[in-house]
Amino acid sequence: MPHPVILAEIFGPDLLIVLAIVALLFGTSRLPKLARSLGSAKSEFEAGLRYGHAEADRASE
Repeated sequence: MPHPVILAEIFGPDLLIVLAIVALLFGTSRLPKLARSLGSAKSEFEAGLRYGHAEADRASE
């Protein structure tokens, strides 16, 4: 049975190719805005996880 593909296994030249394609698709002027929005989305997701865990802990008491 084949192993699932994990995105964390992208290294070296593969990563450079992916970054070049992203730069071509979005343009270099929009990349910082895209990175900021991804960072804020990650922060909101983690805050939601913490809130969900806290609610689950309160419900189990």
